[in-house]
Amino acid sequence: MMTRRARFRNLKYDMHMAVDYGRDIFFRGDGADSRLLARFREAGASAVVFTAPEPAQEDACRKLGLEPVRASQLQFLSWKEAGRARAGSPVVLAEGLWPGVTRGGGGRRDEEVASASGQPWVDANGYWIGCLRAIAPARPAVLGYLPDEKAGVGKERVVSFDSLELALVDAWASGGNCLLAPETRYRAALAAGDEKAVAAWSQLTRTAAWLRQNVERLRQPVVPIVTALVAPGTESAELANLMFRHAVSPNLAWAAEPPPPAPGRILALVAASIGTPGAAARGRILSHAGEGATVVVDAPGQGAWWRVAGLKPAREEEDRDFYRLGKGQVVAYKNPIEDPSDFALDVIDLVTHKTRAVRLFRAPAMLPLLTRAGLVLINYGSGQRFETAVHVQGHFQRVRLERPEAAPADLTPARRGPLTEIRIPEMGRVALATLS
Repeated sequence: MMTRRARFRNLKYDMHMAVDYGRDIFFRGDGADSRLLARFREAGASAVVFTAPEPAQEDACRKLGLEPVRASQLQFLSWKEAGRARAGSPVVLAEGLWPGVTRGGGGRRDEEVASASGQPWVDANGYWIGCLRAIAPARPAVLGYLPDEKAGVGKERVVSFDSLELALVDAWASGGNCLLAPETRYRAALAAGDEKAVAAWSQLTRTAAWLRQNVERLRQPVVPIVTALVAPGTESAELANLMFRHAVSPNLAWAAEPPPPAPGRILALVAASIGTPGAAARGRILSHAGEGATVVVDAPGQGAWWRVAGLKPAREEEDRDFYRLGKGQVVAYKNPIEDPSDFALDVIDLVTHKTRAVRLFRAPAMLPLLTRAGLVLINYGSGQRFETAVHVQGHFQRVRLERPEAAPADLTPARRGPLTEIRIPEMGRVALATLS
């Protein structure tokens, strides 16, 4: 027979809905002692997730005002499984890369690794937040990757102490949350009172407070100039990843429920690598072309679900065909997309630089999102130490820049044709520019 104490303990764990997984800070607590739990509370945490908590950890959490949560109460799912999540239990995506700029091996923090184009390679997870919000808008979008081999943290890689802050920014600034997992070296340095580790934790605490203060604005939808459809278990998520990486600032929507046409606002609808949509979804997708937008597909041959009456050939290129449909066009790739990076650049060409949502200059490790709340900037490098020019779609007369590390600043925008140019001063991990 279960004792009264055991029944009380199970009752406490059954109250996990008291934790707001969309707006609370929470950490993984396996192996955490009372000193580390106190650090979690210092950073503004409300809950700690344990695989198999010990009674002493539970008691320490409650004394600190932290809610202990069993991992079994959460659904840790892959992207393939995300569309089949059961109702009533929080979902955590168990995929993602440890965020930051990929550096050289051998445990050295040396020069950033660059691609053939000279750009550093950025590991970011904001697109996963967009994917989760697309398939379940009412459910908190939570990431739950670990600092392990799957996330790109092998034995040879030494991650900086402030990368945990970046993991939080990466998720929150993209409109979601992250189950934070301090890596082993960082834990040991904190326990030893290492000066750099303690300073990084203070910085994390300050940034967490700023993110909570701005949570409503960070949950606003992305301006849908380019809207990309995603479907669990398909390559559509990787296409979204590279569109984010190339600053396309796409709005993501579930392929099973495409948004209605929005002439003049949605200029391109990417419906590539989503599988074959149902009849209703297919009609909604192609209606965007009918109303003047560009619809991009990659389903050739027998899988060409986009072939409908009224489709008229316009021109042919080596890897794609252009068709007129209604007031707009369908751009059909002749084969499944093999290079998501080149594809993202193709999308920019289709909407043109003059009508894309946002463009950055001299900021290879920074990703932008243009939302209804303003311009969100996430810095994955080691700190932006020089002024960055940003071109934003539309005309604005006032710009208010807010950052965790500095007082709000009013910037002077400049008109550049259909765009507004903003000069962003040096910044840390995240900034929010309100445009009016």
